[in-house]
Amino acid sequence: MTPAYLIGIDGGTESIRVGVFDQHGRKVAMAAREYPLYHPKAGWAEQHPEDWWASLGQASQAALAAAGIRPEQVAGLCLDATCCSVVVCEANGRPLRPAIIWMDVRSASQAERIGRVDSPALAYTGYGPVSAEWMPCKALWVKENEPEVWARSEVVCEYLDWVTHRMTGRWTASLMETSGRWFYNNRKGGWPRDLYGAIGLLDALEKFPADILPAGALVGELTAAAAADLGLVAGIPVFEGGPDAYTAVLGLQVTRPGRLASIMGSSHCLEAFTETEVHGLGMNGGFPDAIVPGYWLVEGGQTSTGSVVKWFREQFCLADKLEAQTRSMEAYDLLSEAASSLPPGSDGLLVLEHWQGMRTPSADPLARGAVMGLSLRHTRAHVYRAIIEATAYGTEYILRTFQANKIQLDDIVACGGPTKSPFWMQIQADVCGRPIMVPEVPEAPALGAAILAAVGAKVYPDFD
Repeated sequence: MTPAYLIGIDGGTESIRVGVFDQHGRKVAMAAREYPLYHPKAGWAEQHPEDWWASLGQASQAALAAAGIRPEQVAGLCLDATCCSVVVCEANGRPLRPAIIWMDVRSASQAERIGRVDSPALAYTGYGPVSAEWMPCKALWVKENEPEVWARSEVVCEYLDWVTHRMTGRWTASLMETSGRWFYNNRKGGWPRDLYGAIGLLDALEKFPADILPAGALVGELTAAAAADLGLVAGIPVFEGGPDAYTAVLGLQVTRPGRLASIMGSSHCLEAFTETEVHGLGMNGGFPDAIVPGYWLVEGGQTSTGSVVKWFREQFCLADKLEAQTRSMEAYDLLSEAASSLPPGSDGLLVLEHWQGMRTPSADPLARGAVMGLSLRHTRAHVYRAIIEATAYGTEYILRTFQANKIQLDDIVACGGPTKSPFWMQIQADVCGRPIMVPEVPEAPALGAAILAAVGAKVYPDFD
């Protein structure tokens, strides 16, 4: 039986999604399973890697059943996952502590110290502040605050690396991820030993996966044990993936300069390519060859967007949730219905969306959200609209920073949960003053992972 399908796996903040695609990129089936997120302290966020794997197994089997295909028809699979979700473990993959995921900002002081180091590697941050999300910051926090865990650790890696190892038995890291969050530069000797030495983290370079692979490179074959968990067959090729936002860039058909990828979800990532090396204050990058060989990737982002909307719904909108159930609709749609009748500006109500800090243009993990201008006139719908407006203005702030750094922006393509809301997307387009396109397949990260598998399996010769 000729292999005819590709599997793209998207490991997100709250769930993992498995997509089955045909060789033309058409979605055949998609299944998702949630897993817990823990906040032991303010600003902390953790997950258990074993929960990722258990949910992946359930979602994979459900997606295959929904697709109605045989495992032997799968030509390859690839994974994307949340970036800067750090796993500290033994060589066999057994975690020594919960994973410190991307939105965790406990390493603010470590990030501040790293940002003061005199190193060319800090060009990646425009020689400005370093985000507490990034791998060296979190690794340094573990070393300084949990020395016994650090001493026992043999591997320090990402969500992506841990699951890929569970699939294949091989430890690898993605060039996408190491360039974008670990200060690795494949064009300038790899690891910036001066930076890691200055912060006392040279030993981490011995714990990071030794093999750093470009997107779409063959990692290995699915092991029999992993195949049994996922409902597949042993021997299916597994290809190197990358961070969810970077992989979504491919799923949004962003492969050249001029088009901006807007990846919307719990957070918001904005990605674009340049033909020449560009570094600038208020944005991250340019990262060489991070996704498409020959280009530099520049990015900006907001730490809290969809997560703030969900927080508001869960904390203050029980009545809306109950009414939505009786009307067979989502609470978000009910809130949007009410908020759409309000004027722009939410009758003077203003929100800052920095519930978990600020990513760019100012990397400030200590920034916090605010609701200003409340009066007895305001309703839940006002607050909801003001939150949506806040996320839109945060995005526009980033776009203006891109333009100040001479980044070409001809059009925008968006994906993620907010694209299902015409109300949200219209506010976003109005604030940014430009049209936003939404693709036919909204699950761009999973599609991007499938594209990586398709190129790796030589179904297609390149990303274009």
